[in-house]
Amino acid sequence: MDNSRPITIGSRGSPLALAQTQEVITQLAARFPDLHFNIKKITTQGDVITDKPLPKLGGKGLFIKELETALINGEIDIAVHSFKDMPTELTPGLVIAAITKRQDPRDALVSKTGETLDNLPPGSMVGTSSPRRAAQLIAYRPDLEVVDLRGNLDTRLRKVNTGEVDAAILAAAGLIRLGLTDKITQLLPTEISLPAVGQGALAVEVRQYDSKIAEIVKVLDHQSTRQAITAERACLQHLGGGCNVPIGVYGQVKDGELNLQSIVASPDGGHIIRSGLAGDVNVCEGLGHLLGRRLLALGADKILSGEMI
Repeated sequence: MDNSRPITIGSRGSPLALAQTQEVITQLAARFPDLHFNIKKITTQGDVITDKPLPKLGGKGLFIKELETALINGEIDIAVHSFKDMPTELTPGLVIAAITKRQDPRDALVSKTGETLDNLPPGSMVGTSSPRRAAQLIAYRPDLEVVDLRGNLDTRLRKVNTGEVDAAILAAAGLIRLGLTDKITQLLPTEISLPAVGQGALAVEVRQYDSKIAEIVKVLDHQSTRQAITAERACLQHLGGGCNVPIGVYGQVKDGELNLQSIVASPDGGHIIRSGLAGDVNVCEGLGHLLGRRLLALGADKILSGEMI
């Protein structure tokens, strides 16, 4: 390709999104020092509408649609997304050319007074915009008040600092990428708060037939992260990934084995179906579908249909 033409990478304009995109550029520039990259900031629907809970806006796709449109139209060459924002069904004509090495996938508690989840006083207000986090939090500490907390990461941290909420649950990866590790009061064990599909990883998306860009981007692909997330997405897809029911799925690869855990919860945290399995990482997608079937057999279908709420 023409090395004199900059490669344009689309990103949301939030500090975290820009840090994630710069992470991608830094890695690409190290491998391809003769190439030039620039960032095009793109505003998504999820960035514009901040006064409504995410599930009421349609959930998945809110933070990627405008980026994908720009990619399809040739306005950008690459789009960088937080993987947890990706729908299970990919947009025709686009592919995820790379899944970056996963940052810490866990949820993190940030509390104003430095108290851990177990030590927060009853009635404390804990903010989150995620139904998955809310349901698991209520199940573990039903005596806390869970409130909707929208806005970019800086906004949510400010609401903790000003006492609008006593604490917030955020993705640890975002705090780490912004150099805000010191703000983390507690990394929540996955037994308490199972992460979202793809949490902690970045999806690097390109046009399906743009082989030159795909060839460049593929150096970022991290095999064990891709294997784990492939299984997670298969499980979510089997459960019906388009719904707004709280679902967590987390895969870990070690020594050729994939360990996969998942929960399906009612929004009020009153019912949680949890299951897991382990198997050969080479059949990661099949393991994801198998876990999905197992969860449905255990009663997750009743939660998903609204029969058990």
